[in-house]
Amino acid sequence: MVYKRVLFGLIAAMALSGLSGFAVYDDPIDKLIQQLNKWAATQPVEKVYIHLDKPYYAAGDDIWFKAYVTGGAENKLTTISSVVNVDLLDLNGTIKQSVKLQLRDGVAAGDFALPDTLTGGNYRIRAYTNYMRNAGSEYFFDRPVSIINNILTNRGNNGSPVAPTASIVTNRTDKTDVQFFPESGSLVAGIPTKVAFKAVGTDGLGVDVKGLIINNAGRQVAQFASSHLGMGIFELTPVQGVSYSAKITTADGMVQTVALPQVADKGYVLSVSNSDDQNLQIKIAGRSQTDNLLLVAQNSGKVYYSNKIRVGVTNIDKKFIPAGILQLTLFSAAGTPVNERLVFVHHPENLKLGITGNMQTSAPRQKVQFTISADNGKPTTGNFSVAVIDENKVPFNDDDDNNIMSSLLLTSDIKGYVEQPAYYFNNINDKTRADLDVLMLTQGYRRFEWNEILNDRFTPTIYQAEKSLQVTGSVKTAGGKPVANGKVKLIDLDNIDYTMDTVTDARGRFAFTNMTFQDSLRFIIQARTDKNKRDVEVQIDSIGPPNGHLRYAISARRQDLSVYARSSKDLYQAQMRFGVGNHVIPLSEVIIREKKQALKYSANLNGPGNADQVILARDLQFGCIRIADCLQGRLVGVTFRNGVPYSTRSFNRPMQIILDGVYVEPGFINSINYNDIQAIEVLRNAGSTSIYGGRGGAGVMLITTKRGGDNEPYDGPVSGRGIKVIYPKGYLQARTFYSPRYDNPKENKQLADLRSTIFWKPDVVTGADGKATFEYFNAGTKGNYKMIIEGIDSQGNIGRQVLKYQVE
Repeated sequence: MVYKRVLFGLIAAMALSGLSGFAVYDDPIDKLIQQLNKWAATQPVEKVYIHLDKPYYAAGDDIWFKAYVTGGAENKLTTISSVVNVDLLDLNGTIKQSVKLQLRDGVAAGDFALPDTLTGGNYRIRAYTNYMRNAGSEYFFDRPVSIINNILTNRGNNGSPVAPTASIVTNRTDKTDVQFFPESGSLVAGIPTKVAFKAVGTDGLGVDVKGLIINNAGRQVAQFASSHLGMGIFELTPVQGVSYSAKITTADGMVQTVALPQVADKGYVLSVSNSDDQNLQIKIAGRSQTDNLLLVAQNSGKVYYSNKIRVGVTNIDKKFIPAGILQLTLFSAAGTPVNERLVFVHHPENLKLGITGNMQTSAPRQKVQFTISADNGKPTTGNFSVAVIDENKVPFNDDDDNNIMSSLLLTSDIKGYVEQPAYYFNNINDKTRADLDVLMLTQGYRRFEWNEILNDRFTPTIYQAEKSLQVTGSVKTAGGKPVANGKVKLIDLDNIDYTMDTVTDARGRFAFTNMTFQDSLRFIIQARTDKNKRDVEVQIDSIGPPNGHLRYAISARRQDLSVYARSSKDLYQAQMRFGVGNHVIPLSEVIIREKKQALKYSANLNGPGNADQVILARDLQFGCIRIADCLQGRLVGVTFRNGVPYSTRSFNRPMQIILDGVYVEPGFINSINYNDIQAIEVLRNAGSTSIYGGRGGAGVMLITTKRGGDNEPYDGPVSGRGIKVIYPKGYLQARTFYSPRYDNPKENKQLADLRSTIFWKPDVVTGADGKATFEYFNAGTKGNYKMIIEGIDSQGNIGRQVLKYQVE
């Protein structure tokens, strides 16, 4: 009987806990894993990487690029978003160009055509999905890029075409900043501890330092020196009750003193040895030998190791951990985080890329063919991009770059600026591994804070993942009340056959979804009440671009830009000589005296202004409620019945209304706000209406609306009688990189010889055999060619391979 009461009580307790919405955890590890799983499920991590055809550019160049968007800890190409945004910004955060790309299987290709008038200097390329905005702009792909301008320089502007050499970063200081970071966070009395340090100069870049560690009695207890970009490490066994400081000497002889973190009387030190290719060796040291602790290792919210642990040594097998940053966190028995350590896990063998080709005896203008092979233990399918440049024209230091490995696996997950991120991946050896481990000690993990995870304080999802293009908004009465069950029509002004219909919900909201259209289109949104009343206002949702604040901007090396400036100038002059390329003709001074063309956007098939009568915006009466009221008695041979225009030559049929080239119903004219009208053209005689066929038999009235480029301020109709003209951002219609063919007798060989990007192909896809083939022609001059292949296979393994060959 007692057994039954206990059993019943347990069942009742479980039922009540389920009803109250609280989970019961027998083990703190269960709660930690549950919370991480919840975070990963509700806030999956998306990352963007942009592969450029070369590291810097000149005004008049094309920036060719490919976007890779991954999702989750395993870096598989995303299924979360289907749209990615790519911006070109100046150092003030002003967007110079912006494109929207449609992702197919997580990738997309695009380009920026740089105008000749672009001022030389340091710029940034930023890329993000709408969903990534929830985490903040610090998680966007953000890469500095230098752009020179030979053309403006030749005209006497801006001095040298080469971008300034000074490196610019946020939070500049007037002295070297040196910080010390005990491994896993704390100095604990009596426990030997590795202490990392980082010295940053006034320009925000690492500087070499050396120094001594002094205790409060003035006694030297350790010495140190930086080993890479101002970073280094030393070991210290702190003593209880003793304080420590560092006497630092910089390369220029300046001396300063910095205090080390205070020594704790008790606590733990989480130490990691990452030198073994197979295992991570974890050592936990503490003053107490019996405390029960919890150790959790995770990447992007996915737990790869969790266990109860005590002071001592344990190993974690790397085989089941993906490449990238692993966050190790030590918790107390109650589940409170006490120590943290970041570790980088290398798996360069996970995706091996091979390149074979006929470049052993490569000659100028020779056709070369290459085959790439992708292998992750077996031949694998993958998506790759290929860039080939001539290093004689585009020299650069590989370590300065931020390639696909360093971007997706390193800089996207840690706080702060990482100098020369590609250094840690270009030639992996014992030194680069050790230097990367020091970097892990000096940078912080930035995806989440444990207190937020454990207390269900997740970042709210304000920006939804874009699966397609859409137009959303609301319909309200003149008094601001939502119009439920309203009729909403979308009309493409450039394609009359493209229309969509929907109805508003109870809140007056409407949405046109699953749309696909190119950039630079014009739509009309027409709204009515459920009783077909027109006196409503249409409001379109608009999400502005993210803040363009400066994170950092590092210019390319001046000597590299000087070389590129010369080759870029040669190409520009040749293109001008042959009359090709998208170039402007520099003029010293031009004074334009031309009257504004009110009808330049007219859709009149007879030609703008070729009408029986023309009414301009300035001629319309102000204060009229309907357009019919504005025009009544002002048009020769036109009368209005119930707001509909009729020609006196055809009383039985109303005139055909054409709005910006789109045929609309005659009554539609009264839905237009008169403030939006630029001109009205009236066609009545047979000579002018015959071109419109049967539709023009009763006369034609053409209405041309204002554009944003007109001189008077105009941002589109803000309100009106059920109509709104919008210019939504559509997908970029990507161009194809032109690869010249010297076997074509019509090819301009002189121009082809001057190219610096020899070849660019963003859509290299390996088949089931793991192979893909491509070909191109070398340029007509000798050079040192560098081929860079980057990409991701179907399992999320990231690969990069560089091949250099000579053309002689």
